Amino acid sequence: MTPMRLTAAATLLALAVAACGGTTKSSVTSAPAPAPAASSAAAKADPNAPLKEGLKLAFLPKQINNPYETIVDNAGIEAAKEFKGEAKEVGPSDASASSQISYINTLTQQGHDAILIAANDANAVCGPLQQARAKGIKIVSYDSDAAPECRDLFINQASSEEVGRSQVRLLADLIGRKGEIAILSATANATNQNTWITYMKDELTKPDYKDMKLVKVAYGDDDDQKSFTETQGLLQAYPNLKGIISPTTVGVSAAARYISGSKYKGRITLTGLGTPNQMRQFVKDGTVEKFALWNPKDLGYLASYAAAALVSGQITGAQGETFKAGKLGERTIGANGEVILGPPFTFDAANIDQFDF
Repeated sequence: MTPMRLTAAATLLALAVAACGGTTKSSVTSAPAPAPAASSAAAKADPNAPLKEGLKLAFLPKQINNPYETIVDNAGIEAAKEFKGEAKEVGPSDASASSQISYINTLTQQGHDAILIAANDANAVCGPLQQARAKGIKIVSYDSDAAPECRDLFINQASSEEVGRSQVRLLADLIGRKGEIAILSATANATNQNTWITYMKDELTKPDYKDMKLVKVAYGDDDDQKSFTETQGLLQAYPNLKGIISPTTVGVSAAARYISGSKYKGRITLTGLGTPNQMRQFVKDGTVEKFALWNPKDLGYLASYAAAALVSGQITGAQGETFKAGKLGERTIGANGEVILGPPFTFDAANIDQFDF
């Protein structure tokens, strides 16, 4: 079946998770927006400027063996062909804080027009990114933000606040708002994960969740085997655990794989952020009832067009500027250089076979 665009599906189905705008940021992003680099401040947007042809873009994911990141980047690479550009993916095999630095330096030396990065650590990559910007290279972060002063735009898959809060609401509804819960995250330094978890913890302070208790935040480092092992450890250490949220595609699929073959199947509720193709078997065998995500292909596609608009001078990254993102239509830059793809979408047994990614 032809894959549906989640952004459109989310609108049609009127999901409870609302599209964001003017949301409160976590400590990672709540500081006042820093002054833009001199080159950006002096630039003036020309919304009528044509997209330049022959642009060279480079996608730098958290790690190249992450299935989710591969989907995002491949879509961005394909999008570049629409405006007669060239794009490639390069990156480390692990998601450690410093693993992306050498790649940024190499891409800077190669003279790419734009570097698109899903940052493993918001601050660790800042220096090298600033050096790239000093050479006129545009920096677009996606999925996981770099420090705002070190990039031109952040393409956010959804409102960080809505992702975090909606994950708690989803699990709460599934476990009757009672019991001990845990979070299985990616790396301890992942900007997006930490921001979402901040909002999860805040959501749990509301009276609606007075009978729920967060007992542990574990880290699987976006590694399949470590996430599998961490799930096992959580269930052994907390025998009264009722639910797990894993807001990472690697983590939630590894957790589901462990639970599906264990005595905990049917006793523990798992949800999180995953792709339909990863989670389909676990939804159909009853291990997972519901999980959420957005369309990762649209995220890569939007990031590619945003980078092209920046390099072509259509936008500078200032709040209120707009640009056309191909089939996704016009997009507006929000506060602190953030462009939001759309609200998350909930998958379950009734709809999962409508999607293929």
